[in-house]
Amino acid sequence: MNTLSVLTLHLAQAIGLYLILIGLSGLAAPQRWEAMMRELAGSAALQMAIGLPVFAIGVTLVLVHYSFHDPLAAIVSIVGIVALIEGALLIAVPGPLMHLGFLALDFTRAWAIVSLILGILLGYAGLAGHAGHPHIV
Repeated sequence: MNTLSVLTLHLAQAIGLYLILIGLSGLAAPQRWEAMMRELAGSAALQMAIGLPVFAIGVTLVLVHYSFHDPLAAIVSIVGIVALIEGALLIAVPGPLMHLGFLALDFTRAWAIVSLILGILLGYAGLAGHAGHPHIV
């Protein structure tokens, strides 16, 4: 995949690896996800402790990579926006996010498979992609 920025390729690789790990985790031990959600929902300190770095990662991605010039750049930017929103909700109003998380537990294996596939595709796009200005024909 072609993109304008080497940064896009590196971030796609990192996000792809993260998604692969999440997917493998959901397939290998789906019961852990329910346990994690219960612990997270029951602990304001844990919500804050997770919300702060997720928010920081989201803000950083948005500040250093807010680009919709090509599909890969858009995907990386959307991941940053989603992380920013997720972190902000965990910090400020975690209830709605917790509710959504518990609803998603019914589909842990499906989410894990989707995450694994997207991670492989995004990682591959980052590894095999090419950065530079498109040629004008």
